[in-house]
Amino acid sequence: MGTSLQPVGVLAPGANLNAYVQAVNGFAVLSAEEEKQLAEDLYYHEDLEAARRLVMAHLRFVVHIARSYSGYGLAEADLIQEGNVGLMKAVKRFNPEKGVRLVSFAVHWIKAEIHEFILRNWRIVKVATTKAQRKLFFNLRGAKKRLAWLTNEEAHAVAKDLDVDVKHVREMEGRLSAYDAAFDAGTDEDDETAYQAPAYYLEDKRYDPARQLEEADWEESGANSLALALEDLDERARDILQQRWLNEDKATLHDLAAKYGVSAERIRQLEKNAMKKIRAIMEA
Repeated sequence: MGTSLQPVGVLAPGANLNAYVQAVNGFAVLSAEEEKQLAEDLYYHEDLEAARRLVMAHLRFVVHIARSYSGYGLAEADLIQEGNVGLMKAVKRFNPEKGVRLVSFAVHWIKAEIHEFILRNWRIVKVATTKAQRKLFFNLRGAKKRLAWLTNEEAHAVAKDLDVDVKHVREMEGRLSAYDAAFDAGTDEDDETAYQAPAYYLEDKRYDPARQLEEADWEESGANSLALALEDLDERARDILQQRWLNEDKATLHDLAAKYGVSAERIRQLEKNAMKKIRAIMEA
């Protein structure tokens, strides 16, 4: 089903949500016979006009479902738009021979798209990733009728009702009660509030004496190992590495090729072999 399915100016609620709702409520509700005929035209003949009419006739149903998710703090227009995507997916997959109305079949697809949108946008940090966590997330949101934490009895009742462990209920409740916080202070915050940002509470270990001593020992050990490894090379290999890697003004392969009267490829091979020998000595 391509973009030709989309009724122009309808599947995008936009800023004027009231006008959109009024428009979709103006589409006639299909009778069972009309719906079956349109579904058969789409299913057997890929009639996109039939698909368009099926979608448009059920847009009011998407609005009804989307409004039941108004408590998540997300724009109603976005929820409706996502629900419309689910409706179109349902229309595409609807089999008129199953003996059910489209509205009964589509509710799963509409809610699935809205759920996915909520989980992607409700928090910066995802609160539910597995199928079980997603089910618990939405059911627990509905089970919590007040802002206070669940009592032990309430938590056990929710766990029993949803057939999950109590600890999973408590864990999800904690995620639901958490909030996103910026790691760094905002650019518009003053000195009196900026210090509260988490970034200011990290331990700075750069000046820890033990760490500085360890780094100094490591650098000295590395330098000593490199010096010993270079001494183990022949004079030409040592000179190639010196001029290619250690000098401030580094020589090119062609510079060294002219100096030793060989090809640049030969210098590259000598350099590669010397580096391999250096690495072996330092790792021993």
